[in-house]
Amino acid sequence: MRPSVTTNGNARDLHELSSLSTGEWTQEELAYHHGTMSELSPWLNAQGAHIHSQIIQEIERRGGLT
Repeated sequence: MRPSVTTNGNARDLHELSSLSTGEWTQEELAYHHGTMSELSPWLNAQGAHIHSQIIQEIERRGGLT
């Protein structure tokens, strides 16, 4: 999976982000990985579906995507 790009120009891929809670992800990272996982949802395993669920919950907690 290609890395997401944050507002400060640094890229953090899903492997790096997996060591952080979704509350520590940037809005851009949440939006990017949500979009990617949505497209791949038919092929996600249980772990991928769980991570996607956590991303969705964090997006909702923040009031949605802008």
